[in-house]
Amino acid sequence: MQTNTVNFKGSSIFYKVTGEGPLVVLLHGFGETGNVWQGQVEVLKSRLRLIIPDLPGSGLSQFINGADIDDYAAVIKLVVDTELAFETKASASYQTKNTISNNKKDTSKVAMIGHSMGGYITLAFAEKYPGCLNSFGLFHSTALADNEEKKEARRKGKAFIKNNGAYSFFKKSTVNLFTQKFASNYPEQISALIEDSKKFTEAALIQYYEAMISRPDRTGILKTFERPVLIIAGEQDTNIPLQSLLQQSHLPLQSYFSILQQSAHMGMWEEKEKVDGIFLDFLVNNF
Repeated sequence: MQTNTVNFKGSSIFYKVTGEGPLVVLLHGFGETGNVWQGQVEVLKSRLRLIIPDLPGSGLSQFINGADIDDYAAVIKLVVDTELAFETKASASYQTKNTISNNKKDTSKVAMIGHSMGGYITLAFAEKYPGCLNSFGLFHSTALADNEEKKEARRKGKAFIKNNGAYSFFKKSTVNLFTQKFASNYPEQISALIEDSKKFTEAALIQYYEAMISRPDRTGILKTFERPVLIIAGEQDTNIPLQSLLQQSHLPLQSYFSILQQSAHMGMWEEKEKVDGIFLDFLVNNF
């Protein structure tokens, strides 16, 4: 596992790189870090080269004051450009040393999968930099803008964080991301996620909420993107309802849709093996 940083507007952005194969970016969601993908990394790295950032204000990446979803997409573009440059240089070196080039990798594009808020950033990336993407996936995420009910729920979350702090917020809310069955069977995993949330500042979480509230509807991206799009829904997800994603699943020109019947909002943990298989099938077969 390699680590690297890039500088965006004076802030250091941390990311990990591991594996061999086509480049794939995995974007975590609100209140998470790149570590949320740890289970998938062990499976995917044998077939794919993974780029796993900590979003600004999360994990080891520094906070960027005033950032919105488009800014986060620009951060990821800088990370992607940096890694594409490395890959291009490595590929050129390989071709110079080897006369047989039938297995030359396409180092001009990446695939991207975003979980929850990471999906909103993925859509912004697809809108701003479509030529950089081979394919993308929305994982417990949506192209719809927040309706008034959702905006009000986020405003209440902001108020709770301001009044009680980030740690109290996660102690109250984290369990609701999982099915009752998973929460009962794996309380230690949820406790670890809550404890890890102590590293978040109130400012970062409030900025995430503001960024999500203000983001536009991007269903048009699903309609116009010319490469494959993956949408994964949790049947028991109360944050991103299944019915809404079923309606969006018909929009892409090349649509791949999967339902996790035993998952709420954290399918990468709740149905790890199934998610691993969906990711591998989509990512390997669409490069």
